[in-house]
Amino acid sequence: MGRTSFSGQEIVKVRRNHGYRPVGRTGSHLRLRWESPDTDEVRVVTVPMKPEDQIPTGTLHSIADQCGAEDSRAWCRWIDENS
Repeated sequence: MGRTSFSGQEIVKVRRNHGYRPVGRTGSHLRLRWESPDTDEVRVVTVPMKPEDQIPTGTLHSIADQCGAEDSRAWCRWIDENS
């Protein structure tokens, strides 16, 4: 089983490596946008970026949901493998 605790910086790094681009910032939260090259699908994901903090479990599940993950544990494993 992979980790289930990540910083915002780790999440953003992996997402950027997979086509997400920064589109804005509100306080300590960074917004990332992804557009499917094959469909009209667009995803906007908000990630807290306080460098010293790990993202709380509920927020991590919300980020996975915003990314379209059907299984947040599998998504965490994927983040862990790609970070």
